[in-house]
Amino acid sequence: MTTLMDPVYFLLVDDLEENLLALEGLLRRDGLVLLKAHSGIEALEHLLKYDVALALIDIQMPAMDGFELAELMRGSERTRRVPIIFLTAGSTDRNRRFRGYETGAVDFLQKPLEPHILRSKADVFFELFRQRQEVAAQRDELKAATEEITRLLHESRQYSQALKAADHRKDDFLAMLAHELRNPLAPVTNAVEILRMSGSSPAMVSQAREIISRQIAHMARLVDDLLDVARISRGKIQLRTEPCDLATIIRQTAEDYRPTLTDAGVQLNLSVVDQPLPIMGDPIRLAQIIGNLLHNASKFTPRGGSVDVRTSRDAAQTHAVVTVHDTGQGLSHVVQSRLFEPFCQADQKLDRDKGGLGLGLALVKGLIELHGGSVEAHSDGTGTGSTFTLLIPLSTAGNKVCGSISGAVLSPDTKDLRILLVEDNRDAAVTLKLMLALMGHDVAVAYDGDEGLAMARTFLPDVVISDLGLPGKLDGYALANKLRAEPTLAGVYLIALSGYGQDDDRVRTQGVGFDKHFVKPIDPDQLQAVLNIAKQRSIR
Repeated sequence: MTTLMDPVYFLLVDDLEENLLALEGLLRRDGLVLLKAHSGIEALEHLLKYDVALALIDIQMPAMDGFELAELMRGSERTRRVPIIFLTAGSTDRNRRFRGYETGAVDFLQKPLEPHILRSKADVFFELFRQRQEVAAQRDELKAATEEITRLLHESRQYSQALKAADHRKDDFLAMLAHELRNPLAPVTNAVEILRMSGSSPAMVSQAREIISRQIAHMARLVDDLLDVARISRGKIQLRTEPCDLATIIRQTAEDYRPTLTDAGVQLNLSVVDQPLPIMGDPIRLAQIIGNLLHNASKFTPRGGSVDVRTSRDAAQTHAVVTVHDTGQGLSHVVQSRLFEPFCQADQKLDRDKGGLGLGLALVKGLIELHGGSVEAHSDGTGTGSTFTLLIPLSTAGNKVCGSISGAVLSPDTKDLRILLVEDNRDAAVTLKLMLALMGHDVAVAYDGDEGLAMARTFLPDVVISDLGLPGKLDGYALANKLRAEPTLAGVYLIALSGYGQDDDRVRTQGVGFDKHFVKPIDPDQLQAVLNIAKQRSIR
């Protein structure tokens, strides 16, 4: 691309050095470079290297005169349009001028030269070339601008298409989410109605309770999966790593999941190495990874099929290898390319009772990468089953086996606690109070922070379970601060209850004095295990 700062080149051709020096003195100006040549050959060399705006050529030269040089210039595409002014001290008869113009000359100047005439003519060609440079620069700028506009239009079209696709995916996801949340609500509603009907038999009541518990756990898993995907994408999830035996975690998780597979008519085959597989990891998250792979396999494996879980070490003895193979419908190459993306499902027509949100495998990928490992999926095509392979770095930190990842062991020692429940949702308060009362506790209920503080001063509870989003002047955080500030209540065991469960939320509740943070809906087994801890504190 040319610019207005590029120099302008004039070519001066004369066999006498003094003539060249004279021309140089007359024509010198800012922005002009004068190329001097003592012969036609030297002039041609300059013309091959530089884009010349004007050539001033002496006609009388040995070896190659000015006319011959001009004819050679006109025979080349590069130099045929270079303006030529002939300089001559000889005759300028008609034939001589005719030959000069025929070779492309624009003018003849007779020696001795008139300085002002020479400069004025040279200035014309200097300005003409400058204008050509300016036009070329504008043309280049216009071309660049056109290319940029074209690029922006292309990007705009791509962005528009991406927005439409994202909007379509959002609508699909919202429809899917609504369906997934309504699905468990239907059996829960039916089961509640069964419990309300006076003619319900004990067997029917027991079955209804199991349905409610199972479906609520399903809804809680959907919400937890959504939160986990959001945490991973924002880099907010943190592993609680410790020395673990991966083989033990796999055995425990697989056995916990075996009844689900059995109910689905799918056989579970375990082939786990006898020796430990020591790793540094988060046992809860590792169990989640294995559980998600088993859950995925169960969805796509028909009755009578099987799921095989195998462990080994790689050839270098640096990684544990875990494979989960099913005999299900398999995966197409298109699906395999996007399998670990959030909200991706292999079959959108799959029975929605099994379909889920398409988050399980995205969580597997995110969690395994946080452990420094990787996951791959392989299938030869639909109808051939699928194999998922995990690679997890082995550790030399020791072979300590992680603690149990199963539910907390319940203990009757949690009875007879004085519990203050502060919850503004009356249905939630009533149901949790009934559950705590059935566990044998003395329960008082307040519906906002001010009432909770006043009641705590008279009730003197062992445990306060408080929602965080309370109406009035005192929310759950402010209530905790008030309780910790009063000598008679400072030692109370504080449990936060909230719909928010991200790491930042837990850090904040811990900062104001809560001993435990539960995310709604509260798990009765986990609650009773925590109350057992509170009981031991109150005894001491």
